[in-house]
This record gives sequence, structure tokens and C-alpha cells, in this order.
Amino acid sequence: MKYYLGIDIGGMTVKGALIDQTAAIKSEGSIATACEQGGEAMCNNIARLVISLLEKSAISKQEIEGMGVGCPGVIDSLNGIVVFAGNLGLKNFPLAKIISEKTGLKVKLTNDANAAALGEAKFGAGKKYSDSILVTLGTGVGGGIVINGKLFEGGNSAGTEIGHMVIAEDGKPCTCGRRGCFESYASATALMEQTREAMRNNPQSAMWKTYNLQTASGKTAFDYSDCDKAAKSVADNYIKYLACGIINLANIFRPQVIMLGGGVSEQGENLTAPIQKILNAQIMGGNNYAPVKVVKATLGNRAGAFGAAALFM
Repeated sequence: MKYYLGIDIGGMTVKGALIDQTAAIKSEGSIATACEQGGEAMCNNIARLVISLLEKSAISKQEIEGMGVGCPGVIDSLNGIVVFAGNLGLKNFPLAKIISEKTGLKVKLTNDANAAALGEAKFGAGKKYSDSILVTLGTGVGGGIVINGKLFEGGNSAGTEIGHMVIAEDGKPCTCGRRGCFESYASATALMEQTREAMRNNPQSAMWKTYNLQTASGKTAFDYSDCDKAAKSVADNYIKYLACGIINLANIFRPQVIMLGGGVSEQGENLTAPIQKILNAQIMGGNNYAPVKVVKATLGNRAGAFGAAALFM
């Protein structure tokens, strides 16, 4: 039996899992990221987490094939360097080398969204397919692309920023500096903004029964879409924005499956079913010859750690 470690670095917490070649979890845990104390302190915490995972599983370091790490930001995966991660305060930081020195393990590094995409492709909603795309709907729109079972990262590992393709020319401003980006319309943040605007414009909306402008979330409009015109309008428009970006991805890559992750994906078939219908009607050449399925991702917050571990598989 072969064993692998996967580490998923977040802004506040580092999650880790020790799995075998069948993706059975032998141990898992988390530790504070401590990025405010600098990169060295963060790596020390990751090393502590690794020791904890090994001790809990009663598996020795010598039995580990390698450790993968998923990290937010611009990542040079070939050389194991965090080129830039604003939320972590890291720039040109040789993360893989430092963690390897502290743990005595072989280490590979990739972007956290890429790791999550690989996790879903190997062990989650995409495991039956060779070609898949993960679209994560959270604060922004992220994700990753797997082609023939392997991550596609683009030149210098800097590609697959799927949230920053334009779906509305001269549209809403995006944090990246462009206007009309997929992220500006289809992220959970965008959905909340769309919901609050509808609530302000419709003071009689049923959404006000249990929500206000502070508590409105990505699920508010969907909660009332069956009984409230304003809520239904928000949900329907959001689905159209999301479907637009998904069809673009489907036309370019023609994967067998596109998986939706992140908080908004908890809507399940309320989201996937109408998007599938739009995709079937609008995808280039129709959806019969090379069908593309739209499904909910299944691994949740384990996807990143599982995918990081899979870098050595």
C-alpha cells in the first residue's frame, strides 16, 4: 500500500490529509496558517501538522511517497515557488524547498484551485472521466482544468484563471482591473450584491421576511425563488450569467464534465439542472455528439488536500 500527504493552505487554516492509493483517509487535521508571522512560521506550522498526521495514522515518514501542497496565489509549480500570494504575504517564496527541508519529504506545489480540481477529478465527481473542469463559486470564481487525467496549468503554471474571462463587454468592474469578468457576475459575492440590490428595489419582497441587507447571502434568492418575483429574477439572472461562462469553457475545452464547487453549489439541482438545460441548447454543435455534464462537486473542503496528495500519484 502506498501513502500520500496532501496539504491545503488557506488564509486562516491549513488542512491536511494522509491518504492511501485508494483515497482512504488514514488521518486528517488542521492548524493555524500563521501567515501574519511570515512564511517561515507558516512552514513550521505545516511541519507540525505533518508530524501530527503521521503520529495519528501510525505510518512512518519512510512509507510516504510524497507530499503535495495546494497554495493560493500565482504558483511556479515546476520550481515549487509561490511567486505571489497577497493574502499570505508571500512573494518569490521557495515554499516546496523549505517544507521539504523541515519534513524530510519530497514536496510538490500547485495552486489551491488546481489542487481542488485534481482532487475532484481523481476521487470526486470527476473520477469517471478523463477530462474535467472544476468551477468554484465563492468570494471569487476559481477552478482548474484536468485534461487526460493531468492538470493543465498553462505557461509557467499561471493559466486557468477562469474567473477572469469576460462575459459582458464593458460590464461591471472586476478586482483584476478588467470589466465584465465572469467573477463579477457569477461569484457568491456577485450573487449577494445582486440579491441586495433586488431587496433595496423591492421593499415588499418576501426576502425581507427572514433576511436584511446585512444577512442576505448566496442562498437568499434561491430560498424564495418559488414564491417571490424579485427573488426569482435574481436567481434566473444569476443562472444565465453562470451558464454563459460554463458554455464558454465547454466550447473551448469540451470536457466530459464540469463540476460546480463552493458555497453556491449547495443549491444542487436547483443550479445544475437549469444550467444543463441552457448548455444543451447553446453549446457549439449541440450536446449529443460530445456531451458535457454539469454536476455538483462532491469532496467539499477535502478536495484541495486530496488533490495535493494526488500530485504524487
